[in-house]
Amino acid sequence: MDAPSAPPSAPADTARDPAPPPPAPARAGEVFAAFLKLGLTAFGGPVAHLGYFREEFVTRRRWLDDAAYADLVALCQFLPGPASSQVGLALGLLRAGLAGALAAWLAFTLPSAVVMVLAALGVAVLAGEAGLTLDALSGLKAAAVAVVALALWGMAKTLTPDVRRASVAVAAAALVAAWDSPLAQIAAIVAGGAAGLALVKPEMRTDAVHLPVPVSRRWAVAALVAFFGLLVGLPLVAEGPLAELFDAMYRSGALVFGGGHVVLPLLQAEVVAPGWVGAESFMAGYGAAQAVPGPLFTFAAYLGTAAAGVVGGLVALAGIFLPAWLLVLGALPFWARLRGSRWARQVLAGVNAAVVGLLAAAFYDPVFTAGVRGPLDFALALLALLLLAAWRVPPWAVVLVCGALGVAV
Repeated sequence: MDAPSAPPSAPADTARDPAPPPPAPARAGEVFAAFLKLGLTAFGGPVAHLGYFREEFVTRRRWLDDAAYADLVALCQFLPGPASSQVGLALGLLRAGLAGALAAWLAFTLPSAVVMVLAALGVAVLAGEAGLTLDALSGLKAAAVAVVALALWGMAKTLTPDVRRASVAVAAAALVAAWDSPLAQIAAIVAGGAAGLALVKPEMRTDAVHLPVPVSRRWAVAALVAFFGLLVGLPLVAEGPLAELFDAMYRSGALVFGGGHVVLPLLQAEVVAPGWVGAESFMAGYGAAQAVPGPLFTFAAYLGTAAAGVVGGLVALAGIFLPAWLLVLGALPFWARLRGSRWARQVLAGVNAAVVGLLAAAFYDPVFTAGVRGPLDFALALLALLLLAAWRVPPWAVVLVCGALGVAV
């Protein structure tokens, strides 16, 4: 597949020009290696994952700039499903085509999925039964606080450079903080886009503003048709335990906005109510999910394994992530073209500011409230921020250091 052209560079004081892609045969391997490191070390939930992605792919590898990255985040906030996994899919797709998207998803998802399958089989020690694991988890959450804080600061400097966009960001943060509903995120983004169209006057750009996607509009339309067709048709044709499990997971992945912990009530209704998984087993799996890196949606692998063995775990994992695949493939080609128009840039300027506000609200709750529960947690978070911002220590190393210190302290 053709390599995507380099996205527009970020302002000179915030980022260097994006790095050129390597030769085609190496791209998928490069994507897999980069995301595998994150799949093994990215603790802290979807908001923290977005911080890890920015540090790895915007700041360090320079695959794209802050504005392009924020566009991807905004798109995935619009879509139902696991936002961080969808951003990862989009990054892999832009870097190395469909093979890159598959490499990104496998590398980021499989480490935690394997642990969750083993937990369901009784091989792993669950977080709720091991004090040592809980101590390490405290340090990992403190590291996530620093990662998200650094990402929030970097994106705010780039995406809210004037009083109007800063005001949009603050308003979005206030809306999400005050309205405890997944719909608040959608409302904040829509309002941010409207404010951008009315208030923001972006400078005309002479360089390309597209993010060329190696998926045609015809295939994008087919993906969207498949998404809605499966959503409507699966409940009508699903017969047998595995088919019903796939249907339940597909609906959970297709109908949840915000991803992460928001999916838990849906999953509980789908598997506990019919008796596939007991309530105690469900909560034990949830505890294990807190102690592993990668997307929380891999909790589905635990539930599927508990309900129908290893095959059930694979079916559940495929079912809950399939909507994310179809939506990214269906939406990204149209999104990339919209970015080229002047009015779309105005809307996206407002949306990007709103994304900063969303990250600010999420930084407070649940990242800060869950990661800093006392003076020692606060000290660990400050240490992690020092290592990341001043000493330029890689995030994965900071995670390991904070996990070890959480046990030691």
